[in-house]
Amino acid sequence: MTQLFQDGRFVDLGSSAYLPHDFPVRTSRVDAAKPSELRAHVRMLAPSQPGVYGMLDDDEQLIYVGKAKNLRVRLQSYFRRKGRPAKAGRIVARARSILWEVLPSEFASLLRELELIRRWRPRFNVQGQPLRRRLTFVCLGRAPAPYLYLSRQLTSQVQAAFGPVTAGSYALHAVRRLNDWFKLRDCPQPQEMIFPDQGDLFPGVRPAGCLRLEIGTCLGPCTGTCERGDYHLQTRRCRAFLAGHDLTPLDEMHAEMEAAAQAQEFERAAALRDRWSAVAWLAERLQRVRKAHRELSFIYPVTGVDGTTLWYLIHGARTVSVVESPRDADTRRIADAQIKAVYRGGADLLDTYEHADSMMIVMQWFRKHPKEREKCLSPTQ
Repeated sequence: MTQLFQDGRFVDLGSSAYLPHDFPVRTSRVDAAKPSELRAHVRMLAPSQPGVYGMLDDDEQLIYVGKAKNLRVRLQSYFRRKGRPAKAGRIVARARSILWEVLPSEFASLLRELELIRRWRPRFNVQGQPLRRRLTFVCLGRAPAPYLYLSRQLTSQVQAAFGPVTAGSYALHAVRRLNDWFKLRDCPQPQEMIFPDQGDLFPGVRPAGCLRLEIGTCLGPCTGTCERGDYHLQTRRCRAFLAGHDLTPLDEMHAEMEAAAQAQEFERAAALRDRWSAVAWLAERLQRVRKAHRELSFIYPVTGVDGTTLWYLIHGARTVSVVESPRDADTRRIADAQIKAVYRGGADLLDTYEHADSMMIVMQWFRKHPKEREKCLSPTQ
């Protein structure tokens, strides 16, 4: 019975998938009843090295995880009353223990921070939380009449997934407009879909489940009048647009908008402009992700503050694995096996939404440090 009610108390940070097996990591912890005492311990013991840190409350709950390029400077900033964010003050007020883990580089700290947030889900962390993330995929699926929808999870019902993109009203608006443009349904799943070739016991025209058929924004697969081939032709056109193979719908939407403006139908032109803006925004975001998938696949060597070089195996903007830089025959054999498994295994780059935040870390890192690309190695080298 006691196993059913775990108290979730913190034990340790745990192992990392972003460090080689048996890689030495130094972890320290300080405890105190008052913030002033914690500050004294931090000032005395915290190193001026990159790493991650955690704050624990008096119930031994991990309430916050962060990363730092310089642990001493970052941790001391929490105790400066002037200039610190209000959230930092609330965290320190509840903290009774601080622990930190020294890591070889700032890049390793970024990956480790995200890993720890997913594992422990501290209540003061927002970015990286599985239940709070702001990233989603544009999905095409759900038979028998596929349509576009947003989802954070990729299931067997998904025919194709695109992204990730930032979740929010703009993405939702773009998906709704694309369903309208390609005349795909967007009704609830319980709505029955009937195609003429199904051999219905009671053939005939059924009433539409919504008004979209009447206003010309849906083929009406719920009425029994839409041919299966016509509907799937539209889904293929939609898929080609999202994959970047055919962007003519954007030009057609823009032409409609300009025609309405020239005809002085300004309200209609404004509505068409909003539609075009949302779809163009989505197309631009997907193009950026496709570029990252295409270009951010390489071996990224990072030399840490201790002089150790790690090879991060980045594939499709995801940090898939990490190995130590080969220095002899044994380490060269280990690295070669890992490289073949990552780059020749044919793994689906969008196998789970858990990798969305990891992709954003890689994309933002190389956008912020473009010269780091010059150090990267090709997997075939």
